[in-house]
Amino acid sequence: MKNKKEIFDAKTINKILGVNDSFRAADKMMSLLSDEGSRLFIFNRFLQIENKLDDDWFRKYFETEQAERKKKKQDFTPKSVITVLNQLMGNNGSSYYEPCAGTGGILIGKWYNNLVNDPVGMEILRRKGIAPTLSILTYTPRNYWYVAEEKSDRAFPFLLFNMAIRGMNGVAIQCDSLTRQAKRAYFVRNDTDNALAFSEIFELPKNGMVAKELNISEWVDDFDLD
Repeated sequence: MKNKKEIFDAKTINKILGVNDSFRAADKMMSLLSDEGSRLFIFNRFLQIENKLDDDWFRKYFETEQAERKKKKQDFTPKSVITVLNQLMGNNGSSYYEPCAGTGGILIGKWYNNLVNDPVGMEILRRKGIAPTLSILTYTPRNYWYVAEEKSDRAFPFLLFNMAIRGMNGVAIQCDSLTRQAKRAYFVRNDTDNALAFSEIFELPKNGMVAKELNISEWVDDFDLD
C-alpha cells in the first residue's frame, strides 16, 4: 500500500514546525532558522512536500492563519499581479529592493525571473561577444542582491525562510519602512555558484555602523504604536 502524499496545508506546516497552534508558528520558525541543523532539516522537510520554488508556498497558510487584516491591513498580492509587476520591472539590474515585502511573494517572482533569464550572465556574455546560452549554464547566485523589509512579527520569519531556502544573497530587515525603526536584520548568504544551494543566515549586530549601512534611524525592541 502506497503512503499517502502529504498535503501542503496548515496541519502539515504546523507539524513540521512542531507547533499545535498556528499563532506560535512565526516564533518557532524564527527559532529553527537560527540554528543551522534545524534550518537544514526544515528546508529539506518542506522540499519533500513541495519543490515548486517559483511561488510563495505560505500564501494561503498566512492569509488564513496568520495575517493581521483588521489591525494591520495585511493582504497578499495575487500571483497574476506578481507576474505583471515582474514583467514591468524587466530583466535589468543585479539588485532588488522591496519595502513591506510580506512573506516574499513579489520577491520570489523577481528571484525566479533572474534564475530563468539570468540578465547579468547574459550581459557578461554579450560584452565578451559570446552568443547567449541557457541560463542554467551561466546563473550564479552571487550576481544578485536582494534587500527585503517587513515590519510584521508574524510575516518576517517566513520572509527570511523564503529567501534562504532559495539560495538568495541579500539582507532581510524587520523594520518600519517609513520611520526606519528596526528590530533586527539578517545577512542571507549563498557564497556558491550553485543555484540549488541554501543560504546561510547571520544576524547583524545592532550597532551604528549597520544602522548607517541599512539606513536605519534607530534600533528598537518594539515599534511605536500606530
